[in-house]
Amino acid sequence: MSWDEVNAAREDPKRANVLYHDWEADTYEDKWSISYDERCISYARDRFITIAGREGWPYPTALEVGCGTGFFLLNLMQAGVVERGFVTDISPGMVQVALRNAEVLGLEVSGRVADAERIPFEDNAVDLVVGHAVLHHIPDVEAAFREVLRVLKPGGRFVFAGEPTRIGDWYARRLGQLTWWATTNLTRLPGLTGWRRPQRELDESSAAAALEAVVDLHTFDPDELAATAKAAGAREVKVATEELTAAMFGWPVRTFEAAVPREKLGWNWAMFAYRTWQILSAVDARVLRHLVPKEFFYNVLITGIK
Repeated sequence: MSWDEVNAAREDPKRANVLYHDWEADTYEDKWSISYDERCISYARDRFITIAGREGWPYPTALEVGCGTGFFLLNLMQAGVVERGFVTDISPGMVQVALRNAEVLGLEVSGRVADAERIPFEDNAVDLVVGHAVLHHIPDVEAAFREVLRVLKPGGRFVFAGEPTRIGDWYARRLGQLTWWATTNLTRLPGLTGWRRPQRELDESSAAAALEAVVDLHTFDPDELAATAKAAGAREVKVATEELTAAMFGWPVRTFEAAVPREKLGWNWAMFAYRTWQILSAVDARVLRHLVPKEFFYNVLITGIK
């Protein structure tokens, strides 16, 4: 990806989303440690239970809006939450990867390239709509909620997770920037140069990060996000937040991983990062959520019904 492409996309957020996610499609799962084994099945199932509970399982049909590689829906299907799935994304590359993943997993899923503000489904078409880390990419979030409610059957539910809060995004970005600066400068020192990625790759990562800032259109106050869903017509809207210390640990870790050669890390590092994130997430959920206002946590989750 060139800086000319990044600059051209700045004036058109939808074009930027297509460019960024098409470019990321084949490497996205490695970047975010996405898998379709018990680790991510449990993660997706637990996010769903946290905000929406277990009632209604299995949903006969579900649509994932802004599906990316299919992470949320495919793992929910493996967890027994959903029987049959549909995926849409504004990025053709992401839809292609999501359908390929579904085929490998033997899951009944079909997909289309589509804008979340104009979902190409009939009214009252599906029982459940889900999304993970998608609302903050959509220019008109209320319009997207109206579309979600339109395609849901009466009484159908939506569940969105992984959306950044305003305060959480503020500290996560600064921790990431500090980690990038420290890692890329320290690896210039004698004895550490083997830990430095080639400059071309670092430049590509910098361009991707610049474009990521363009496609990340929103951060959310949890109560304001709930109000947006209600204004679109949703009922029984509920929000929750999660990840405080886990996010303060996780964002520097992800940034460090992007700045050093992958072969330098290995399995032990991966397990250290994952287990530490698990422990901190448990502390956040069991202790800190009772002590710290919800808007200080990194992720907001939201559900409602038609």
